[in-house]
Amino acid sequence: MTSAFELKYMEKQLKGKDFLAIEDFSTEEIAYLLDQAAKMKKDFLAGGATKPLEGKTLGMVFEKNSTRTRISFDVGMFQLGGHALMMNPTELQIGRGESIADTAKVFSEYLDGVMIRANSHEMVKEFADNASIPVINGLTDKLHPCQALADLLTIQEVKGKLAGLKLVYIGDGNNVAHSLLMAAAKMGIHTAIATPVGYEMDADISKSIEKAAKQSGVTMTQLTDPVEAAKDADILYTDVWVSMGDDEQSEKRLADFDGFEINDELAGHAKSDYTFMHCLPAHRGQEVSASVIDGTQSVVFQQAGNRMHAQKALLAALL
Repeated sequence: MTSAFELKYMEKQLKGKDFLAIEDFSTEEIAYLLDQAAKMKKDFLAGGATKPLEGKTLGMVFEKNSTRTRISFDVGMFQLGGHALMMNPTELQIGRGESIADTAKVFSEYLDGVMIRANSHEMVKEFADNASIPVINGLTDKLHPCQALADLLTIQEVKGKLAGLKLVYIGDGNNVAHSLLMAAAKMGIHTAIATPVGYEMDADISKSIEKAAKQSGVTMTQLTDPVEAAKDADILYTDVWVSMGDDEQSEKRLADFDGFEINDELAGHAKSDYTFMHCLPAHRGQEVSASVIDGTQSVVFQQAGNRMHAQKALLAALL
């Protein structure tokens, strides 16, 4: 059990920190956030209301469309007693050429924190470098750390633990895969990823994940055979094959990913009590069959709901 001293220490460590990448957070810090998220969710379901962010304002900038990120941050901030301000770059001076650095400095005069869902990871990094308030990565072309935090919370709820499990990701080695496998490696989860040739994870990010896995004493395996990867999986996870910005490659991608659908046949290679996860939105008949995503072993909507609870813990800690 975490002592009161350890809790105070962790609160001090996290206050004012940016959340750009799972890699930037220690195993202990992630465990603390998960513990706080579980407590906040329990209080929420019991009808309790704690408002540690009363009087605080979170700016939310969206370069990309959003359902779960937008709603979960907006409602989560409200439940914490604060206010979320939705902003589209085209409505800001940044859309007319004001620099990222100047915008970050102006935001810092008005807001207590900012969440950015951006096209470029470098843009979010530049924003954070010039802001004096916490900056949260709501999604970039490289990473999706908020999703990974909610995924860990969901796995912990469903499986009762994290360490020692085997998580298998099948599909595109994209931003979701990058953050998910890093989070799993840090928390002692064995991972395997199966991608078609040419769709592997970023090489530098893969090396960082391998390093984190080694430090935790777990394995991280990269494959091109989804059947081999799925063997004895505790969790099967996938994402869309055609992400935002990849629409022009749609036809080629669908052909390249042939054979990578998580369906009943592929899931038969996992453990009998496997759990299916997907960050949504999903395309039934492409990356996952309807029988799997709508089946009894799917937790995709619990997973989506946990975005809010994980982010509430994050917001309370950083702001």
